[in-house]
Amino acid sequence: MQINRRQTLSHLGMGMGMVGLTPLLADDGVLQSVESTPQTHRAGHHPAKAKSVIHIFLNGGLSHVDSFDPKPLLRKYAGRSLPSGNLSTERATGNAFPSPFRFRKHGESGIEVSELFPHTAKSIDDICVVRSMYADVPNHEPSFLLWNCGDARLPRPSMGSWVTYGLGSENENLPGFVVLCPHGLPTQGVENWRSAFLPGAFQGSHVDTQFQNIEQLIENIRNSAIPESRQRTQLDLLLRLNRAHLKQRGYSPDLEARIQSFELAYRMQAEAAEAFDVSQETQGIQKMYGDSVQSRTLLTARRLVERGVRFVQVWYSGGQPWDNHDNIHIHRTLADNIDQGIGALLRDLKQRGLLDETLILCSGEFGRTPSVELPRPLLNSGKQQGRDHNHYGFSAWLAGGGIRGGHIHGATDETGWKAVEDRVHVHDIHATMLHLLGFDHERLTYRYAGRDFRLTDVHGQVVQDIIA
Repeated sequence: MQINRRQTLSHLGMGMGMVGLTPLLADDGVLQSVESTPQTHRAGHHPAKAKSVIHIFLNGGLSHVDSFDPKPLLRKYAGRSLPSGNLSTERATGNAFPSPFRFRKHGESGIEVSELFPHTAKSIDDICVVRSMYADVPNHEPSFLLWNCGDARLPRPSMGSWVTYGLGSENENLPGFVVLCPHGLPTQGVENWRSAFLPGAFQGSHVDTQFQNIEQLIENIRNSAIPESRQRTQLDLLLRLNRAHLKQRGYSPDLEARIQSFELAYRMQAEAAEAFDVSQETQGIQKMYGDSVQSRTLLTARRLVERGVRFVQVWYSGGQPWDNHDNIHIHRTLADNIDQGIGALLRDLKQRGLLDETLILCSGEFGRTPSVELPRPLLNSGKQQGRDHNHYGFSAWLAGGGIRGGHIHGATDETGWKAVEDRVHVHDIHATMLHLLGFDHERLTYRYAGRDFRLTDVHGQVVQDIIA
C-alpha cells in the first residue's frame, strides 16, 4: 500500500496519544514507501538560526516592574494616585507601588536588571529584553493557553507540538517535545502541551522533576520482573502478532499507537535513564546550577537538547506560583530558586557551543500592575503588598538561537501600565520563534476540519529588531 506523508500524519493523528513518539514500523510491508515519519528530521522554509528551544515559563505572572523594567517614577508617586490613572484588570487596584527591589546596570550593554536575578544578569549581553509585551486578557487560564497554544479559548496544538511537527526530532529514542514541571501540573494542566488535531506523536511528554530517581521520574521505565533479553523476545512476538492483526484489519490507528508505545517504552529504558540522570555531570557543573529543584530541572533541559530533543519546556512548578496578589516580596524566594539555574544554563550552553543553536525564551503569561492591589474581604484583608495581573504591558526575554544580545526592544509607559513603543504580542513571539527555527509561520500549516491551521492563527509578525 502506497501512502503519502500527509495521509500518514493524518492517520497517526487519530490514535498516537501521549506515547506515539517513535518512527513508524514500516519494515513489514504494511506501511511501505512512507515519505517521512514523526521523528524524521525535516528542513524548514529557509536556513535556520536555531535548532532547538528551551522555554522557561514563570507561571503565575512575573512582575516586570520588579525584574526587567525599572520604573523610577513609581517612587515619586508612592502611596499616591498615578497621574495616568489605573487600567481595568482582574481586581481593583489603588495607589502607586514602587518596587522594593533595587535595579542596577549590567554588562557592556548596561541593561538594568533587578536584584532578584543577579545570576541571569551576568549574561545580559547575550539577552534581548522585550519590554513591550502584551496579551489579551488579565486571567491565568486563557493567558496560559494563548502563550502555549496560540489561542486563549479553542483546543489548539501547543507551540512545542508545532515545532516538532515542522522539524521532527534528532533522537528516535527520546520524545521530541518534553515538558519538565516539578510538583504536579500547572493551571490548565496537560492542555498546555497538547497536540490537539496534530498527530499525537507531537504531544508533549510530562516529567515531574521533583523526583530524581528514574523510576519515579518516568513510571515503568524499567522492567524488574524479567531480564532485557527475555523482554525483547516477548516484544518481538507481540510485534509480529500485532502486525499480522493490523494487516488483516487494514488501517487501525489505535493498534498502531499500541505498537508504537511498546517499542518506545523498550528503547527509552536505556537512553531516558541516562538523559535524566544529572548526577553524571561533574561536581563543578552541578554546583554551578545549584541544588534547587528548579535549577536541577534546567540542567536536565540542557542534557535533553544536547541529546537532540527539539523542544523543552521548563515550568517553574505546578499551579501558578508567581501569582502574588498579597505580597510581592515572595518574588525574592521564587527568584532565588531559579535564578542561579538560569544563569548557569546560559553560561553552560555558551561554553559548550550550544547557545548559538538553542533559542531560550523566558516569560510569564503576563506581568503585574504598577499599583497596589486593594484589600478584599476574607481574602487579603489588610495585606497591601501585592500586585494584580497586567496583560497591557510586561516583559519577556530571549537569548541564543539568532537573538540580538545586549538589546532592549520596546517600552511600557513611564509607570509600567501598558506597552506603548514597538509593541509585541504573544503571536509575534511565536512568529519570531518559528522564523528562527527556519519556518515562515504563515506557511507552517496543518489542514483540519476543512481549513489550514497555524500556530499564529491569522495574526503575528516576525520581530526583526530582536534578530541578530
